[in-house]
Amino acid sequence: MPCSPREIGSLFLFEKLTPEQLGRLCAEGRVERFEPGPVYAEGDPATCFYVMIEGTVVLSRRVGGDDVEVNRTSQPGVYAGAMQAYLGDRVRQVYNSSMRVTEPTRFFVLPADTFAAVMQEWFPMAVHLLEGLFFGSKNTQQMIGQRERLLALGSLSAGLTHELNNPAAAAVRATATLRERVAKMRHKLRVISAGPYSREALANLIEIQERTAERVGKAPALSPLEAADREDALADWLDDHGVEEGWRIAPTFVQAGLDVDWLEQVAAEVDAEILPGAIGWLNYTVETELLVNEIEDSTGRVSHLVDAAKQYAQLDRAPYRVVDVHELLDSTLLMLSGKLGERIKVVKDYDRTLPKVPCYPAELNQVWTNLIDNAVSAVHSAGGDGTLTVRTARQHDRLLVEFRDTGVGIPPEIRGRIFDPFFTTKPVGEGTGLGLDISWRIVVNKHHGGLQVESVPGDTRFQVLLPLTAPEPASGNENTEETV
Repeated sequence: MPCSPREIGSLFLFEKLTPEQLGRLCAEGRVERFEPGPVYAEGDPATCFYVMIEGTVVLSRRVGGDDVEVNRTSQPGVYAGAMQAYLGDRVRQVYNSSMRVTEPTRFFVLPADTFAAVMQEWFPMAVHLLEGLFFGSKNTQQMIGQRERLLALGSLSAGLTHELNNPAAAAVRATATLRERVAKMRHKLRVISAGPYSREALANLIEIQERTAERVGKAPALSPLEAADREDALADWLDDHGVEEGWRIAPTFVQAGLDVDWLEQVAAEVDAEILPGAIGWLNYTVETELLVNEIEDSTGRVSHLVDAAKQYAQLDRAPYRVVDVHELLDSTLLMLSGKLGERIKVVKDYDRTLPKVPCYPAELNQVWTNLIDNAVSAVHSAGGDGTLTVRTARQHDRLLVEFRDTGVGIPPEIRGRIFDPFFTTKPVGEGTGLGLDISWRIVVNKHHGGLQVESVPGDTRFQVLLPLTAPEPASGNENTEETV
């Protein structure tokens, strides 16, 4: 269609250009009329810069398997397309959205290379400023993103150190006590063996020791009241049978699951004169078994934490693979248990029938970390006590992971900005404003999924939607700048 310098000069984008500049645009560009339908598609090479003269334009982004509308306007002069052509080969020149028109629409269309040339020729200072803004913002975002990852790593390291310290310290204490108890048991055995006891009596004693050790591993769980009653009964029995300081021995026997009936069996098989020494020796046996159990539990806890750390960091594993998302969630919750503390109750509502999903596990763990961290901050802002519910479910052809907290909620007036880079509601120095932006990029851009939020005071839900089928692995370098 014919291009009129006067017509395009009436558009706000070109209103300050000279007649010569408008004439060059018309000479090197063109006016095209599009019937209702698509103009260009997201991801295609960005070959043209479009300025709408009249009509209605709709921009959309691909989120998972859906096209999500991001802008709709009939304002003459709005523009889209190859807006960053002036950056040349330094960035990937593709359309970052899809554009369609809903009625017959006319555009002024300028080839990308011409747009780049006139920008650099007519507005050299503006091009330098735009380049500085683009690359400076990108570098700043990368640096702050790295800083945020380091801060998160420091927080995780502190939490992990705290969690490891408790079982490690318990194992050290139990080992020292075990050494002392074994020494005393050897001494008691020497005293018993030096006495005038028959081989048969000593054999019976050894057999009782074996049965006692087996019973320790099968000790039933007792309520505090039941344990107190059993301790009193055992202490009375020990006192009646001449065992000194029975009140000290009774709690150990109760913890090991021993009762008066067991003591009666021991008394029936051991001579009366050897009974007090035998009880003392069996007490050391019980203490030794309990200490071994404590060491086993403590070292098992350490091993479990180390496994969780490896799972969280995805060490020695392929960056893109098929995983059970529940394993990722559990490892992240364990790594953040120190930050969650005792005042935040964690509820897991998992659908264990869900299939494994193809993903970048280490990066999804970063998403979980960011969303849990936000939930913790929201709950603390509401008073410190609350609940974090982590739910998984199937939603059509996607897997849903939902983080629900009982915090203060997100005000409606800022809800549309929470995924913007550098936007934060935390005090200065406590938030970078990149946690949710990074999460969005990982979920939406890299996994072709969805990330959305629903919030009222006391009920905020961040919902991550992941495709169940494998998309093409993303490079992670997609440019997310957009139009109009």
